[in-house]
Amino acid sequence: MAIRRGAKRPDKCRGTCVISPPSGASSNGGRHSNPRTTGTGLDPHATSGPNLSDMTQETPVEELSVGAVAERFGITIRTLHHYDEIGLLTPSRTRSSYRVYTEADLTRLAQIIVYRRLEMSLDEIASLLDEGSEVTHLLRQRERVMSRLDEMQDLVDAIDQALEKAMTNTPMTDDDMRELFGEGFDDYQAEAEQKWGSSDEWQESQKRTKSYGKDEWVQIKAEGEAVEKALSDAFREGVPASSDRAMDAAEQHRLQVNRWFYDCPPEMHRRLGDLYVSDPAYVARYDESFGLPGLAAYCRDAIHANADRAST
Repeated sequence: MAIRRGAKRPDKCRGTCVISPPSGASSNGGRHSNPRTTGTGLDPHATSGPNLSDMTQETPVEELSVGAVAERFGITIRTLHHYDEIGLLTPSRTRSSYRVYTEADLTRLAQIIVYRRLEMSLDEIASLLDEGSEVTHLLRQRERVMSRLDEMQDLVDAIDQALEKAMTNTPMTDDDMRELFGEGFDDYQAEAEQKWGSSDEWQESQKRTKSYGKDEWVQIKAEGEAVEKALSDAFREGVPASSDRAMDAAEQHRLQVNRWFYDCPPEMHRRLGDLYVSDPAYVARYDESFGLPGLAAYCRDAIHANADRAST
């Protein structure tokens, strides 16, 4: 069992159930027979405790009392009583009917506790303990622990990645946005708010983008530039706005808006396309930025053609 030695022992009640067993439960008189559980949910167990090596390699003794065993294993006396009553661990009795535990009992108890820490039921444990040797149990337990370690390492890696992202991907400031999108960002933001600030789409956009960090905005910019390049290249090459190539680029624009800013079904996208040509000043700036007169109208036409395609 590859468990570090010397771990601090837990409190006696840690990880155990203190509900009394159902009335009528009693020992079946045999040693280590299968447990007889009921539907009451009673399942006292120790899910954490001392190292297995600490529990089994202390100075050998002839017999231990129930209190001494509870202290050594970090479990409650009630748990030991329950294991006795269901036949999972049945110690010997003195003439005064006190329970006493031998080295064999302690070895069996150590196996029970390890299996419980592996989240196995008492029924499963009873079945396993009736089969195989101590070596078999240890090999099985080691295999399960190693599997659990692999799962936990994958979970730790995922948490670390999320933590790193949360710690480094802080919301963008206005200065950050100017650095990423250029000095014209302030003018564009003010103009957009003036035109559409009262719309539901603007409000939804502000709500979504409030938490975006640099990683998201870098991705948004890259996606937007890819759409613009696809449309400008198609326009430059004389590809019709109603072609699959131009409509596919327009669809990528719609999906970007829908993913990052607000719900944008095809008909909403059609209205958005109209904005490309509704303001002559914007048309002039947009066409000039690409050195392609007529590009804004081409984008509008491609968006309309894509919306028509979606409705057929």
